[in-house]
Amino acid sequence: MASKYALSLDIIFVSLVAALSGFLFGYHTGIISGALLFITEQFHLTIIEQGLVVSIILIGGVAGALFGGVLADYLGRKRTLLLTVALFFIATFYLYDAQSFAMIMIGRSIAGLAIGIGSVTAPLYIAEVAPKTHRGALVSLNQLMITLGILAAFCISYAYAGSSDWRDMFTVGLIPAALQLLGLFFIPESPAWLISQGKIAAAEKSLHRLEMDQSQAHYTEGEIKQDHPQNKSFAALLNPSVRLAFLIGIGVSVFQQITGINTVIYYAPHIFQLAGFASAKSAIYATTWIGILNVLMTLVGLWLVDKAGRRRLLLISLCGMAVSLAVLGTAFVAFAAEAGAVAIVSLLVYIASFAIGLGMVPWLIISEIYPLGIRGRAMGVAIFANWLANYVVALTFLPLIQAIGIGGTYLFFTVICLLGIWFSWKKVPETRGKTFDEIQQFWHK
Repeated sequence: MASKYALSLDIIFVSLVAALSGFLFGYHTGIISGALLFITEQFHLTIIEQGLVVSIILIGGVAGALFGGVLADYLGRKRTLLLTVALFFIATFYLYDAQSFAMIMIGRSIAGLAIGIGSVTAPLYIAEVAPKTHRGALVSLNQLMITLGILAAFCISYAYAGSSDWRDMFTVGLIPAALQLLGLFFIPESPAWLISQGKIAAAEKSLHRLEMDQSQAHYTEGEIKQDHPQNKSFAALLNPSVRLAFLIGIGVSVFQQITGINTVIYYAPHIFQLAGFASAKSAIYATTWIGILNVLMTLVGLWLVDKAGRRRLLLISLCGMAVSLAVLGTAFVAFAAEAGAVAIVSLLVYIASFAIGLGMVPWLIISEIYPLGIRGRAMGVAIFANWLANYVVALTFLPLIQAIGIGGTYLFFTVICLLGIWFSWKKVPETRGKTFDEIQQFWHK
């Protein structure tokens, strides 16, 4: 049996297997940036069709997140992960064999569905198999894998840019999907889900497989008692304490998107061009370093999250984002085309600040704060809100630039970050080192 503070190799292995959903999330999200140019050329896509190819994955993600929690609660966490892998395989085969715009849209929408379901199930599963002393770092593996997936997509896009082979760009995604499929046959079902189904003996067997006892796994007697039948439906939201947790989970999920992260990423090549990277290729190459910085700072956040705590990292992250966005927006307003050097430093600080906290902490918090009986579905709603906010921001970004300019737009996002600081300070509890039962007791108090 592992010591109180040790991590067994089994726990690391099962967490990595689940977190491969995050890698596939990042890869399928990022690879379109490299493939779109060649898809457009082959199929003669209009501007509207190009936008649809990019955005359809967000719509699929919205649907997947909405149903992912239901599937995770009824099918189990492991079988739901198996379903996402199957969907990734189907999506990749559609994209590889695509002979029309319609087939590409089908493949991208199926990939989005898989991403949405996986974005709920992977952090949920990891949270339920992780010891409470390492839960933050292990759940944050999923966000680290998302950043690695995006970076891998940038690198593969750059490698295949010379051959124009966009089909192989998508096919490379079969490698992590195959690894996850293989790994899923060697991991146990979540002990918490087994408890929720009344399968106590199976839950104990799963804990033994993970080399943990109940105190490490934070499945206390209180956790089992709270799994009353009335807590297995959304009627549990009639309880004010549960409703408060539900709304806070939605809040942190939405703030992750409406603080502008994806719009900054999308605009990064233009900022690099302003800073002196004249050609599109050199600007894209420079943008790859944004991906590297994102990965490195996520690693720093992963190391800190069980030491500094969730709430503190959120506040540090949002403060850094607010300052950098204020400088970025002011530079565009005051200096326009001469904003290059200031803009690029602001961009780097913004990405680093996001990665260290807001990039990963919301996924962790929503995997911790909900009662066992509705945990999957409540997470599904929070992540549905995350995807919906993502889509709305992507949809309104260009009209916002037209209305108030790029500088004004980033100053607008600065105000959103300030609201996020207030929300995190006033509403978000610290969950570091607490059992699920202790977190529920906090809401009741």
